[in-house]
Amino acid sequence: MTSRSIVQLEQHLTERDIRILEDLERFRLLTTRQLQRLHFPAVPLGPHTTSSSATRGTTRVLGRLENLGVIARLARRIGGITHGSALTVWQLGAAGDRFLRARRGEPKRRRYIEPGRTFMTHMLEIADTAVALIEQANAGRFELLELELEPACWRQFTSGSTATMILKPDLLVVSADAETETHSFVEVDRDTEHLPAVLRKCHTYQRYRATGNEQSGRGLFPAVVWIVPDAIRAKRIREAITAEKQLDTNVFWIITPESMNSQLAPYPAPVNT
Repeated sequence: MTSRSIVQLEQHLTERDIRILEDLERFRLLTTRQLQRLHFPAVPLGPHTTSSSATRGTTRVLGRLENLGVIARLARRIGGITHGSALTVWQLGAAGDRFLRARRGEPKRRRYIEPGRTFMTHMLEIADTAVALIEQANAGRFELLELELEPACWRQFTSGSTATMILKPDLLVVSADAETETHSFVEVDRDTEHLPAVLRKCHTYQRYRATGNEQSGRGLFPAVVWIVPDAIRAKRIREAITAEKQLDTNVFWIITPESMNSQLAPYPAPVNT
């Protein structure tokens, strides 16, 4: 994309439009509803008096950006086409990708393809967790000092031998109030992984913890918070971790979505569901 075409496209984009493009680049996938919550909030956080007016404003802006080619809707919708436009899924379009990269002076282009349903559902659930935290921070309930999505939150390390390993959390969250900070690696569990796979991930966290890499940078090792669909899944994972004698149970916290805000917000002591 030439400097001239960047200027021409930028003339059609507002500051909010550019923030939408940046969020789609960062999150990779977002629904109309998630974009509304991020950029078109209703009162008291935004100018829209009702959720329906916020939805109309969101749909209008996303339609304009789609016509410019800077964003693209996925052919597949979450929940089926009969559930309405709020479940349309968006990703950065080719023109949007070129625009953002050109502004940063990055020549390499990222290839965007239609993701599979499993990947899409997982990414949107991760996004829902992140969006909820951003909303809480915007409402003044706490500060959000760090919110890293994958792959920015991934950690490469060497454990024991010369073998290189990669720890792949879904999120890294650091929240704070006037007195405390809460550091968390977050795993958004959909009850699709067998328990042995969950335990392997826990062992990878423990191996990374043993390197001291994270502690040297931030002075502590973040809690590992598994957000699971229901209490039954929470009980199974907790019992499996407890049965693994090599795992330090104090590192791992298993909660349901209802407990998310209290666990990831600043807290004096972790609270299990």
